Formats: sequence, C-alpha cells, structure tokens
Amino acid sequence: MSGAKHCAVTAGTRTRCASPAVSFVATPESAPMPFQFIRYAGAGLIGTAAHYAVLVVLVQGLSMDVVIASTVGAIAGAGINYALNHRFTFASRELHRRALPRFAAVAAAGIVLNGLVLAAMLALVGPHYLVAQVVATLAVLVAGYLANRAWTF
Repeated sequence: MSGAKHCAVTAGTRTRCASPAVSFVATPESAPMPFQFIRYAGAGLIGTAAHYAVLVVLVQGLSMDVVIASTVGAIAGAGINYALNHRFTFASRELHRRALPRFAAVAAAGIVLNGLVLAAMLALVGPHYLVAQVVATLAVLVAGYLANRAWTF
C-alpha cells in the first residue's frame, strides 16, 4: 500500500503515525467529529456525482426504472467513496481485507436505505425523481457516516 510509517507516542497514550505518502492535518484520532463529517461529506460529493450521473443516464437515456437506476448508480458511487474515505476521511490504517467487507456491508445497507427512502418519496409525495433522490442521499449520508466511523475504519 503506502510507504513506511513513522510512529511516535505522544501524550503518553496515543501513537501517532505519519506515512510519507499521506500528509493530513488531522488524523482520525484527533479530528473532531464535525471536521471529519465535513471531510466525509466532501468525499461523498464525488461519489454522489458519479451516482447521480449514472442515475440520469440510465433513467433519461435508457428509460430504466428509477429505483433500479439509482441502485446501479449507488454501487458505482460506493466504490469511489470507499477509496476516498479509507484514505482521506479516516486516514485508516485498517487493512483492506478488514475494512472493505465492513464498508461493503455499510454500503449495502445504505443502498437498501436509499431504495426504500426513494421509493417511499416517489409513492407518498410524488416529487421529481431527483428531488426524491436528494432526500434519500441525505438519509444515507448521515447513516453511512455514523456506521463507518463507528465500525468500518
């Protein structure tokens, strides 16, 4: 993965490691939750852009069902999000063989939540599919961050 890490014990209890390939101001141990959530949301914007691009192309270009198209887009976005969150948001030292299956489980739950919220919004409220998708995205953003922070990375 990355180069050698240089570690030092600080404050008598914490081990801080720096990788020559990564230089972040705040580590997962030191980043306040709001700061880390902003990083998570920023990384998520990139994955969400891919998700929405796939969604629009499949719905408008191929006349695919909205929930199926959104699910395909969410899977594409999840791959991007894993790479960014492992490296950028959480600067995780977890091995991919441990973090990736956990992330996949959280992403799968997020895809299910996305589909449920999207279908409910379309059935109950009936807004344009992109408006419904924004509501679903916000629900998945919060749930995914909390699960990934606590369990994945």
